[in-house]
Amino acid sequence: MKTILALLMALGWLAVCQPVEAVPVQRVEKVTAVVAAADSMPPLVQQRMQQSVQAIAGQLIDGQTVASVEASCQQKEQLIHEVFDKVLVGYTVRQVTIHPAADTRVEVLLLPWSEVIRKVDVDVQVEGMPPRMEALVRRDLADVDKVFQDALTGLPTAATDWTNGVLKHHLNDYLAEHLPEFRGDFEIDPEREARVKLVVYPKLPVVRTVDLSMRSDTVPNVTLLSRREVMQDKVDDLVGVPVKFIKRHERELSEQFAQELDALTDFRSYHMKTTVSMDVAERLHVMSRSDTSRYRLRLTGWLDIGRKDKNGHEDNESLLFRFHAGTMLSQQDELFLLVDLMPQDMDWGWAAGYDRRLSSRTHAQLRYDLHERRFIMAASQQLAPRWLLRYEYRFLDKIGEAALCYKMHDFLGLEYLADRHQNWLRLVGNF
Repeated sequence: MKTILALLMALGWLAVCQPVEAVPVQRVEKVTAVVAAADSMPPLVQQRMQQSVQAIAGQLIDGQTVASVEASCQQKEQLIHEVFDKVLVGYTVRQVTIHPAADTRVEVLLLPWSEVIRKVDVDVQVEGMPPRMEALVRRDLADVDKVFQDALTGLPTAATDWTNGVLKHHLNDYLAEHLPEFRGDFEIDPEREARVKLVVYPKLPVVRTVDLSMRSDTVPNVTLLSRREVMQDKVDDLVGVPVKFIKRHERELSEQFAQELDALTDFRSYHMKTTVSMDVAERLHVMSRSDTSRYRLRLTGWLDIGRKDKNGHEDNESLLFRFHAGTMLSQQDELFLLVDLMPQDMDWGWAAGYDRRLSSRTHAQLRYDLHERRFIMAASQQLAPRWLLRYEYRFLDKIGEAALCYKMHDFLGLEYLADRHQNWLRLVGNF
């Protein structure tokens, strides 16, 4: 009996001495701030205030036990009230409430000092841009009003200066997305119906000069000179405009210039179609090419070097000017008339013919020389953008002539020609 009693006492002692497992202490792991006003509050201002309150409350609460926060809740609410009230402009802190938990919620209720902004009117001014470019800038800024409405609507008129930093940051984010080539500054007239003056101005680099070239493969280039001044006035709108802005709107600007040129009376009468390309840089190059699908009008001249007649003398046709006037029967078929002037002996030549486009690079041609009374068969093959191979055969004297032409630029070409008697060089001018 004594043994059993001793055993029971030993077990009781072990039970009393056994360590009890400690209950885990709950701590604040996150602080969430919610700021509201008795009246409405702009979302951007609310977001900034909540960040400020969260920073203040985090210093006081974060990492502490929930129990200790509950025990000192009133003191912490009063401290947050005093600190936040001192940094506010336009609002007074009415109440601070802390809800202790692992995710502690801090609620702050504000009262505005004065009447709040109910309406925001934004006046946008674009500095240094001609009307064409200003229209593009304003289109990119189409919804910039919302930037100021989000930051000002519902804000006390006394608090506008306090929100300038938020507003400037938000405006810069908007410009970076919609108009990255410009900067913006603003002034606010804080009233119940607030007025905002927004000024945008270009960033560097900007276009300093514009070089214009006008070309055509279907009408003489000299006929475009009468419209060069008109086109120059249009492309001068690009001077002073940010280079990156033009690159972003290059396609649209090119189409605008082309459409405005094609709308001119003489261009419409010839059914001209213009394409405009740009090499965008501080020194900007603009190339317009205007061609008609209905007519083929060309003026060329050439000078032969080293060509002899059948008697071994210098040929009287070594210098020649030719006017080509054609009408398109279809996209592949052309009827044309050639008028030649040989100024060395003031002689004239006439020819009529038919040209057939076999492919985008190959043409076949048959013409009748009214001056020499002979048929001529010809063909040409575009080897590369600057290289052309052509061949002519004159039935009357049974002579074939082959030529390889290199286009040095739009106005000048160099040909190497050969027939069964001789070979020579020819300088070809395209006017």
